Amino acid sequence: MRLTQFSDYSLRLLVYLAERPDECCTIGDIAAWYGISKPHLVKVAHNLVTLGYVKSARGKGGGLRLALPPAEINIAALIKRTEPDFHTVECFDTAHNTCRIVRSCRLKHVLHDATRGFLAALERHTLATISTP
Repeated sequence: MRLTQFSDYSLRLLVYLAERPDECCTIGDIAAWYGISKPHLVKVAHNLVTLGYVKSARGKGGGLRLALPPAEINIAALIKRTEPDFHTVECFDTAHNTCRIVRSCRLKHVLHDATRGFLAALERHTLATISTP
C-alpha cells in the first residue's frame, strides 16, 4: 500500500501543528521545516481546513492551528478522506478494468484483505498517538 504525496503532506502538516499546540503556524514555516513545496502545501492546508481538521486565521499573527484535539483525529478517517482511492491493482477500478483473468483471479481477494488490514491498523491510531506534544 502506498499513500499519495497529498496524504503524506496532510499527515506531516497535522503532526507539525499537534507538536506546536500554542502556536499559530504559517505554511511557509511548515514547508521550510519539512523541505517540501509551499504551493503544494497550500492545497493540502486548504483541504484540511475544508475537512475541519485545521482552522486558519489571516493577517498579522495569523496562520494554522488544529481545529480538533489530536486525540479526536483518527488516522484512518483522515486517510480515507485524502486518498482518491485504494485501487492497488487494476481490477479494483471497475470503470477501467481490462484484466483478462478477473473472473478466475484469487489475488484480488488477498489484496482486498490486505487493504482492510491496512485501514484497520490505521483505525487504531490518532494524531495524538503519532505525534509528541
